[in-house]
Amino acid sequence: MHIRTRFAPSPTGYMHLGNLRSALYTWLFARKHKGVFILRIEDTDQSRYVEGAVDVIYRTLRGIGMDWDEGPDVGGAFGPYVQSERKSLYLPYAQQLVAAGKAYYCFCTHEELNDRRAAAEADGNAAWKYDKHCLNLTQEEVQARLDAGQAYVIRQDVPLSGEAGFDDVLYGHIRVDCRELDDMILVKSDGMPTYNFANVVDDHTMGITHVMRGNEYLSSTPKYNLLYEAFGWDKPVYIHMTPIMRDATHKLSKRDGDAYFEDYVAKGYLPEAIVNYVALLGWNPGDDREFFTLPELIDAFDVSGMSKSPAIFDPQKLTWMNAEYIRKLSQADFVRHARPYLSVESGEWRVELLASILQPRVEYFSQIPDMIDFLSELPDYDIELFTNKKSKTNPEISAQVLGFVLPALENLSDWSVTAIHDLLIGMALEREMKNGTLLWPVRIALAGKPVTPGGAAEIAFLLGRDESLKRLRQANYKLQTTNYK
Repeated sequence: MHIRTRFAPSPTGYMHLGNLRSALYTWLFARKHKGVFILRIEDTDQSRYVEGAVDVIYRTLRGIGMDWDEGPDVGGAFGPYVQSERKSLYLPYAQQLVAAGKAYYCFCTHEELNDRRAAAEADGNAAWKYDKHCLNLTQEEVQARLDAGQAYVIRQDVPLSGEAGFDDVLYGHIRVDCRELDDMILVKSDGMPTYNFANVVDDHTMGITHVMRGNEYLSSTPKYNLLYEAFGWDKPVYIHMTPIMRDATHKLSKRDGDAYFEDYVAKGYLPEAIVNYVALLGWNPGDDREFFTLPELIDAFDVSGMSKSPAIFDPQKLTWMNAEYIRKLSQADFVRHARPYLSVESGEWRVELLASILQPRVEYFSQIPDMIDFLSELPDYDIELFTNKKSKTNPEISAQVLGFVLPALENLSDWSVTAIHDLLIGMALEREMKNGTLLWPVRIALAGKPVTPGGAAEIAFLLGRDESLKRLRQANYKLQTTNYK
């Protein structure tokens, strides 16, 4: 079998991580088996259409290195690949089902449907479904209403008995009683197909052999299969994926935090790290390996490794994986990614030094501004920051340290990282003082915060001689004039 798969997103917003995983698994499956991967835009629900969402889909997929063999922008033998551009295709198929007795015209208004639903609920039938009211119309009555221009929809005529089960690669055979299904609408009153009907027609006419999608479609698949049977078409192979969960009871959603691919990219996560992590949400390579490039994922991916259990999205695990990717970047690539977050005004030397200091510490790039904000402006800090139990310092000891460090630095002619570091460590050695006891007050005086990338020597070098000495003098004055005892 020549495998043909498709990813068919709706242009209703940004790319959710769940959609991204669906696209990724479908693409990996096609590439692993030398098959065809199709991109199809399913925009039948125009009320939910979001302007620019199609561009987001293109940008996201291309941004992570995924390509497609057929699609709206690349063409193919089975186009158009946008459902709204295929509108004329669906009604004839629905009418074919009507002629075969597998579907029927329904003229019920919303008001009539609501009244019958309310009446059923009043009788204790909360699970009311369409009652096949219009199926009882004679052919003459139907034609008269059509001739009169009365609004209608076309409904699927689901059998009142029998099984509408199907086979799924992960879930096995799923039995569904036809009595549990309703007569879903195939074509709406505006002539547009419903998602469910267009999905089946498009999959068949595009020759889709394998359908990979979220398991929220398990409940719709029996009705899809009845349509395939009504048309006499071959059914595709179904592979339904478990959901990605925020926790044991809640699906991942925007309301619970960042759930969109571009949210994470905007925060400074690397696309390749996001893809690597998402690939492992519901699939296991069969060993302990965690890091994969896209080509490596293609080689390793197999549906047998897909899980039947929901995957739990762990933001901390994603952050850890992203940090590991950042550590492996070349300095040039790190600088390229970090530069938008570096508000530095000096030369390239400063950027390169910052990069060497930041790369071992940054977990995602949007952390950088808060990590280096002290370089632009010294924060207003409390002298209690000079207290550090580990370094055995307090404001009194810090005042003593700055008292002899400041004149030594004022007399230092070589303002380099090495020279500053050697001077400070040398003074600690001469005075039989622990390095931390001397370096902590200097760091606080220069940065005004307890956690900084780089040590006192790097900070002093980045600030420059004049600014460093200015901050040290200010700290010395603050310590000398504040009653901290």
